[in-house]
Amino acid sequence: MCGIIGFTGTGDARGIILDGLKRLEYRGYDSAGIAIQRNNEINMVKAQGKVDNLVNLAVANDKLIGTCGIGHTRWATHGIPNDINAHPHMSEDGKFAIVHNGIIENQAEIKEKLLKKGMTFKSETDTEVMVQLLSFNYNGDIKKAIMKTVSEVTGSYGIGVLCTDNPGVIYAAKVASPLIIGIGVGENYFGSDITAFINHTKNVIDLDDNELAEIHKDKVIIYDYKGEEIKKEIRKVTWDIAAAEKSGYEHFMIKEIMEQPAAIKATIEPRIKNGKIDFDELNLDILKYNRVLITACGSAYYAGCVGKLVIEKLARLHVSMDVASELRYSDPMIDEETLVIVVSQSGETADTIAAIKEAKSKGATVLAIVNVVGSTIAKLSDYVIYTWAGPEIAVATTKGYTTQVAVFYMFAVWAAKKLNKIDDKQLEEYTNIIKHLPERAQRALDLNAKVKTLADKYYHNKSIFFIGRYFDYAVCLEGSLKLKEISYIHSEAYAAGELKHGTIALIDEGRLVVAACCYEPLLDKIISNIQQVKARGAEVLALAMEDNKKIFKEADDVLLVPKTNELFMSLVEIIPLQLFAYYVAKNNKCDIDKPKNLAKSVTVE
Repeated sequence: MCGIIGFTGTGDARGIILDGLKRLEYRGYDSAGIAIQRNNEINMVKAQGKVDNLVNLAVANDKLIGTCGIGHTRWATHGIPNDINAHPHMSEDGKFAIVHNGIIENQAEIKEKLLKKGMTFKSETDTEVMVQLLSFNYNGDIKKAIMKTVSEVTGSYGIGVLCTDNPGVIYAAKVASPLIIGIGVGENYFGSDITAFINHTKNVIDLDDNELAEIHKDKVIIYDYKGEEIKKEIRKVTWDIAAAEKSGYEHFMIKEIMEQPAAIKATIEPRIKNGKIDFDELNLDILKYNRVLITACGSAYYAGCVGKLVIEKLARLHVSMDVASELRYSDPMIDEETLVIVVSQSGETADTIAAIKEAKSKGATVLAIVNVVGSTIAKLSDYVIYTWAGPEIAVATTKGYTTQVAVFYMFAVWAAKKLNKIDDKQLEEYTNIIKHLPERAQRALDLNAKVKTLADKYYHNKSIFFIGRYFDYAVCLEGSLKLKEISYIHSEAYAAGELKHGTIALIDEGRLVVAACCYEPLLDKIISNIQQVKARGAEVLALAMEDNKKIFKEADDVLLVPKTNELFMSLVEIIPLQLFAYYVAKNNKCDIDKPKNLAKSVTVE
């Protein structure tokens, strides 16, 4: 949520920052801005809407020629999307400019105090409050002023600051919001993620909470909030710019759907050693826990729904689910014998971070399943399993979700063996199934060449229902979310057995019902549900295993899933639904990679 980039060096700061903002568009935003320091003044341009609007204004402004600057894509929290509320924001005296990702929770109290001191405000944002407070606290020492300012605010922030008294230097600090420093040769960067500057450098420093970075063109100095200098390791990012570009695809989403076989392989292959699932490097003693709680948000939560079922089925552990945004307030019944599994693609999800803190305050052990190395969630957790899915640019997750499911499969088999719930023969069988999931994912793509034709047929529907049972229902939750978030069509997923308890009243002539029919032990049950909705005039698009002959007699159309063991089918089953959602959204001329009102990394509550 929101994108930040800063640059200082000898090159064209304006061009570098505008290019970085284009690369950050995937995070979701409604306005953008840039500030360039030139000699002892700061010049700024901001624009509502797309980064292209900002580019048109910025390239025509000669005052934005310089070698040090900051830029921002804003997702509105305080104040409507417009030019005035867009970032960066400047202090009343013009001495400071700031970009900010996060929410300052006590901004109203601070603003009231500053108004009484005679300060005036142009915007409705909490960010302007922060930069005005910084100006108020400044007495010639910028580091001390920043540290005093952040000590007075509550909430989350990742900030970048320019000061006219320190030309060529950017200051960056964070709490509960991602910031990363890029280390170049004679130039340095900072950003909300590596995508902002990956085409310039792969060498990065992960800024931790309560740390302040002083970024010069030829050095970076990190301080703690006591003002003491601290040493940080530089790590090298293992993927390159091509991974963050479309590579000939029309949208990042379809590119990432097609990348899933390779991403799943990258997740699975290193964890299979000598024909067995190997998580021994975790040093996690699964025998210590009498229950598991999975918590996450959005698609990560739905990956957890699959994880719950497979862990319970194989490891026979009691598993409960809780949405992270609710867990933080629900006083959950967890203790030292509870293993809390948190799931997040970005590793920066604010509600999930809060859930971790709540869980740890009650003595629980936290295991994180995340994609981004060095993220806040990875650092806060006791144990981490990285999905290694590579960069995911489209707001709607695809390979992020399937690699999370792959991790849950491996964890369930590993835990089941540790708990003696499966024998060596079953371990070998399940491991072999998991090993071949990348091939099954590729076949799921190959089987559904006609999905675009089905999208052409059904894209006009205004409301769609997804139904399924057991594992199928878990997949329906994610399939429904994929459709609604990128096509803006109302969509709901229901456990098929619940139709008769009220939902069937909404089934009428021509209503599209997507019926997941891949869990074959309950095939007859779901066919009965299909017959019920068709009797009321619904059209049925079924999702079924490729050898299922019965379903062609019952459904109007069928999406095919490669034959897979019923416990591990959810990963490949979702792929046709991702494709369907993509082509429906394309037919509806939606902004597929950047759906309205959504952000990739949700770093605010």
